[in-house]
Amino acid sequence: MINNPRHWILRLCLVFAIALSGQAALTQSFAPVDDNVTFEQVLALPSQEPDATIAYGNNALQYGLLWAPKTNADAPLVILIHGGCWLNSFDVNHSRPLATALNQAGFAVWSLEYRRSGDPGGGWPGSLEDIELALSRLDLLSRYAIDTSQIAVAGHSAGGHLALMASRELTQAKAVIGLAAIVDIETYSRGTNSCQIAGPVFIGVPLEDAPELYALANPIKQALNPASLLLHGNDDKIVPLDHFPQNVLPVSVVAGAGHFDWIHPGTPAYHLFLGTLKSRLAQ
Repeated sequence: MINNPRHWILRLCLVFAIALSGQAALTQSFAPVDDNVTFEQVLALPSQEPDATIAYGNNALQYGLLWAPKTNADAPLVILIHGGCWLNSFDVNHSRPLATALNQAGFAVWSLEYRRSGDPGGGWPGSLEDIELALSRLDLLSRYAIDTSQIAVAGHSAGGHLALMASRELTQAKAVIGLAAIVDIETYSRGTNSCQIAGPVFIGVPLEDAPELYALANPIKQALNPASLLLHGNDDKIVPLDHFPQNVLPVSVVAGAGHFDWIHPGTPAYHLFLGTLKSRLAQ
């Protein structure tokens, strides 16, 4: 009978068991993997749905996906800026597995979308202005149990370039982390791989036609946030480690790590990133 209490208890136990099994499967999906993972491996990872989508501006692309704390205690905040050569071919959704893993590790995570090359208003300086606007609207997160005095900004690849540039005056940041970041856009844009040739598309003109624009967009020519640091792999073929001077910022190098290891939660590179977040946000 439907009103039999034992039936209700059994149904609740079944629901709880299914939930635990789904959580276990999600955790197992982040099991250790070899170095130098591919973008396709990242895309194949499962993730949890964000708790909210929060607009920080009026444009349809000015929003962030929020994974809120799972407890009532205020959690430190990680702001993620996804990469993709600044191109609108790559959107915020490939950051979902990374955001899920960081949220499971105890952080609130706000993963930002922004206008990119190919979007009206995207490219230089619109993409940077979007990230700067988002960083100025942390008040939008006030309804959640988030400690906005404990903030880290982390960007991957072209998102690392934007993180370094946009966080220059974010005084409450405990860390600004470039993950396989494009650090010297002038040198990088002289290259010929599929992401390097997107540099002039992002700026809007070739380097030789507007060196002053590239200088304005170049992190190594700016006064960066003193909390800035770089995490890079020495087997990164997309953003080579040697495209920037090694003495401009503190840099930790993971031997054997490729470009996408930083956004796959099963890699040694990810665990270095996670440990860096924990140590910086505990200070």
